[in-house]
Amino acid sequence: MHKIAVIALHGVVPFDLSIPCDVFSRVRTPGLQDAYEVRVCGEARDVKAGLFDIRTQWGLSDVADADTVIVPGISHPMMPIADEVLQVLRHAKGRGARIASICSGAFVLAAAGVLDGLRATTHWLAAPQLASRYPKVLVDANVLFVDNGQVLTSAGAAAGLDLCLHMVRSDCGAAAALNAARLAVMPLEREGGQAQFIVNEPPTSPAALQPLLTWLVENLQQPLGLEDIAQQAATSTRTLSRRFLEQVGTTPLQWVLAQRVRRAQQLLETSAMSIEQVATETGFRSAAAFRERFSKVVGASPQAYRRTFGQGARAT
Repeated sequence: MHKIAVIALHGVVPFDLSIPCDVFSRVRTPGLQDAYEVRVCGEARDVKAGLFDIRTQWGLSDVADADTVIVPGISHPMMPIADEVLQVLRHAKGRGARIASICSGAFVLAAAGVLDGLRATTHWLAAPQLASRYPKVLVDANVLFVDNGQVLTSAGAAAGLDLCLHMVRSDCGAAAALNAARLAVMPLEREGGQAQFIVNEPPTSPAALQPLLTWLVENLQQPLGLEDIAQQAATSTRTLSRRFLEQVGTTPLQWVLAQRVRRAQQLLETSAMSIEQVATETGFRSAAAFRERFSKVVGASPQAYRRTFGQGARAT
């Protein structure tokens, strides 16, 4: 039987902790009633979990023989992690156990050095902190989970379900995973990645560029070439490109494309416009070009995004 150790740290997010416990305990395979043995291993006998405490039956020493070690999210990702926890994770990696994190649990894996040189994800809100604090980790905030083979990480909250179902599918096959997904009232595979859930804030920049950025947002439906933007800014295209790179971190045209996609997201969420109308309103030369760019940036097609976040989706 495959042994799973779910490590419960002080400050563990209860929802994240419950995901692997629920998913793996429901898996059944032909000839084997229970495919997994799941243990919740606390860093202390009583673990503080926000609104309540958890009394654990197993401790960190019980992680030693686990085939898979899972670290759920913690409420304060930047909090110091006990050396004993870090050693347990390093030992698990060294002996070849599969290691996974849910949401901000990636910070714990990163603190142990488990993610060094690997692509990883976490909740989109915490992704910039993870990238800044652990520069050896290749952070991808756009996906629901990352599977590096031995080490896996999931994005925020419900993405832990996607990751656990993915592991079930790898271990036990599609039929077992599909059954577990049905019991969890969850699709086995969700369309798109975490990028579709990211909240896009209004664009800001140092005062020198802010009036130009505001003008661009107000004129996204117009053809906006580099020379058009430079003329509005009363500067040369070379100077404009240099200022954008220094103050915004990208080129003028790439910035405009990103804002067009963000505006399209708002229209898909709040209006009944057709896809063609949204494409025209946001300045794309064709619906095909709009679909291609939107899918590349958001990770889901415009139609799929509207089904998930549109007014009709909220009404149901």
